[in-house]
Amino acid sequence: MSLATLRERLIEHLDPVASWLPDRRPARSDFDLNPGAERPDRTLRPAAVLIPIIAGPEGATVLMTRRSDSLASHTGQIAFPGGRLDPGETAVEAALREAFEEVALDPALVEVLGVGDTYETGTGFLVTPVVGWLTGTPATTPSLAEVAEVFEVPWDFLMDATNHSRESYDREGQPRRWYWAMTHGQRYIWGVTAGIVRALRARLYGEEDVPQVAVAEDAA
Repeated sequence: MSLATLRERLIEHLDPVASWLPDRRPARSDFDLNPGAERPDRTLRPAAVLIPIIAGPEGATVLMTRRSDSLASHTGQIAFPGGRLDPGETAVEAALREAFEEVALDPALVEVLGVGDTYETGTGFLVTPVVGWLTGTPATTPSLAEVAEVFEVPWDFLMDATNHSRESYDREGQPRRWYWAMTHGQRYIWGVTAGIVRALRARLYGEEDVPQVAVAEDAA
């Protein structure tokens, strides 16, 4: 029952794939918690991530990755499969392609339910979250040049606002930077990935603690 209500809620609250446009304005951003930070006037580079929700026997989980320690930037961070759009690609095409390239996730196994709020990163990307539904845990093989690990996080954990915290770090000569974070076991999910999770929860259930009843309906 909970998986069925969750799938229905996703379809109802996400934007249809056909409504996606490459020049959508960002609905969320790294600047939401940092309104005083300087926001450059720039052309954002389009990107997409896949949020693969797995309908498992013990409830829904979300497939995530830990980035390789050998990458030039964002090493070791928790992320969704994704990356830049190639010329002429849609967000859905890019998200599925990147998931295949990064973890060998077969696109045929993914039912795309819709797209979430676009997210502007501090590094100048406009990220479209593409939400996919899988009926079971897929076989995956990480591309070790990009991905160190593939794992699943319970949907219930990600949607529980008590697991979301505002944290910060200081940069010399610059204002303190605030960001969303959540810790699951030994894994620290933060920054853009946590911001996208937070935005998805708000879209599905509303802000803060008010929607706990609705969250419980979808929980395993």
